[in-house]
Amino acid sequence: MPQSNVIIIPEGKICDYIDNKFRNDTPEEYVRQTIEKRLVNEHKYSRDRINIEYTLNLGSRKPRADIVIFPKECTEFNQSNIKIIIECKKETIPPSSKSDGVGQLQSYMSACPNCEWGMWTNGKEKEVYRKVINDRKEIEFIDYNDIPSADGSLDDIDRPTRDKLKKAYEDNLLFVFKTCHNHIYVNEGLQKQPAFFELLKLIFCKIEDEKNIPNPLEFYATSAEKSNPDGQLTVKKRISKIFSRVKTKFSNIFDANDEIKLQPRTTAFLVAELQKYSLLNTNIDIKGKAYEELVGANLRGDRGEFFTPRNVMKMTVEMLAPKIDERVLDSSCGTGGFIVNALTYVITNLEKTMEEQLGKKKEDWNQDEIIMYRNRISEVASSNFFGFDINPDLVKATKMNMVMNNDGSGNILPCNTLELPHQWTDEFKTKLASALGTTKNKITNKDSIAFFDVIVTNPPFGSKIPVQDTDILSQYDLGHIWSKDKEGKWSKSDRLQTSVPPEQLFIERCLQLLKPGGRMGIVLPDAILGSPGLEYIRIWLIQKAYIIASIDLHEDTFQPRNGTQTSVLFLQKKTQEEMDNEATSGQMKDYKIFMAMVDRIGHDKRGTPLFKRDKYGNEILVPEEIETTNLASDAQETKVIKTTAQVKIIDDQTRDIPQIFTKWKQQEGIGW
Repeated sequence: MPQSNVIIIPEGKICDYIDNKFRNDTPEEYVRQTIEKRLVNEHKYSRDRINIEYTLNLGSRKPRADIVIFPKECTEFNQSNIKIIIECKKETIPPSSKSDGVGQLQSYMSACPNCEWGMWTNGKEKEVYRKVINDRKEIEFIDYNDIPSADGSLDDIDRPTRDKLKKAYEDNLLFVFKTCHNHIYVNEGLQKQPAFFELLKLIFCKIEDEKNIPNPLEFYATSAEKSNPDGQLTVKKRISKIFSRVKTKFSNIFDANDEIKLQPRTTAFLVAELQKYSLLNTNIDIKGKAYEELVGANLRGDRGEFFTPRNVMKMTVEMLAPKIDERVLDSSCGTGGFIVNALTYVITNLEKTMEEQLGKKKEDWNQDEIIMYRNRISEVASSNFFGFDINPDLVKATKMNMVMNNDGSGNILPCNTLELPHQWTDEFKTKLASALGTTKNKITNKDSIAFFDVIVTNPPFGSKIPVQDTDILSQYDLGHIWSKDKEGKWSKSDRLQTSVPPEQLFIERCLQLLKPGGRMGIVLPDAILGSPGLEYIRIWLIQKAYIIASIDLHEDTFQPRNGTQTSVLFLQKKTQEEMDNEATSGQMKDYKIFMAMVDRIGHDKRGTPLFKRDKYGNEILVPEEIETTNLASDAQETKVIKTTAQVKIIDDQTRDIPQIFTKWKQQEGIGW
């Protein structure tokens, strides 16, 4: 990128998203920048219609409004032409604050004769008002769910249509999920976990409603409904009707007698917060980050569950490159991040294939073509994507994650993957066999479970959760004690180890689950790859599989929750013929291994994002093209325009590795 396109950010400053001016990096400024990005990217307001820190005339006072928006047709950016005012405060300031609360916003709106809308927010709470003149010629402020979008109408605020649903941008969906969950937690007297599952029910309803083409959307709460008990009850009844369909479709998740346990008031609030977004069409990374962070905060167990960062999952999946017709498994699925990323990778290729077949881009497909596309995705998801986890709550959460990303929830199953296959529950084996097109009687032992083409996983690991069950240990080569003779040759004894960290057994179990020639990406502690005392694991491993690649991750990868040094190991299972040939010849095939070290993971020990800097250590900004819409006063005529914003770039090397690996793979003649 040419140096002229790069902007240097002085220390302690941020570059404003709207006017590109440098401002102090403060908590209040963080809130304002978040709102500015939402205005442009979600609400589609043109950046040249937005003014920052606009000076108002209030008698002798000249306060500055944080954000003002002017209508499309105005030529003079004066106080009388302001259409929308937004006030942004830091988290610690409540809406009731005498000096900085909603009263301040309403005084600003009153001083601007044509200002119809106002929003007050501290990043966690928001208040939205529409200013009207009543019959007595007095100003009134009416509560609303949200401000109107540049390309929307008043009706869209209360009851959005499918074509007006918004794709969430950056952390806005995470903010909405947290707001909803905290509202349940505070107002319903529920603990974190029950509150989370009540929110899940509403998210299920939202997705079901989006999929219910061509029927009008029913997942909505108007501003009037939200503000009175009768309206709240109407909303609750409407959502409960959707939930009845959800229970029928997802009987593997919900019981027939299950119901939404939230009060009507709470239900109406949550629906109003969620209704404007399209959960189906929002970018997978934004959706995944929001959902998986929420799950991690409420369902994290004590079994060494440190959920994999999204950038690592994406890198791993892109390197494995699963194909449309391949079966993919995460044997420790957690929140479902790995399996959803793999599904998304396949869906992207499916979309490209369908675009070629139809001869037009996805955005130009008609309703029938969209339905055909979604049906094909559901078919692929339900046939080829699988997830196992010992934690039934995480299984349920992963099912939800799959539903949010085009389904495939039926193959997410509770299972202690490390148990002997004949000890797996009858229900698990029945469901697994049905999905695989076989019979449960054929799932008998470790030699009869090689069902999958691709495995992508981060098993629980750590010495604090060892496997000590002798029945389990006995079925694994790595559950036995190994010894080294004088010539340096390792051999397995008949004696079992007293305890084994689970990740060591997962290596062996995952290879058992792979078809010959199948490939695997697995996150492992570095000790397995480097500790002298674990050399026998490496000896065993190279006998069973080819080590294709090893990616050494940064020490802060799992921070702020865990500081274990890890790597991602990529393996390809050898065929029986290949192992026999090596055993006969006494020599192993000579081959190259792709190795990389991730020095920059995109965040620090506290989880704070890290951005690219110049050679002097200053953060930089680069241009990004965005689409916006001119604000029309009558909402009848709109025009999409493209503008350029200056944005930071996350300093993350995992984004570069898949492309480098692909080139290396081609050079080495590796066919996947």
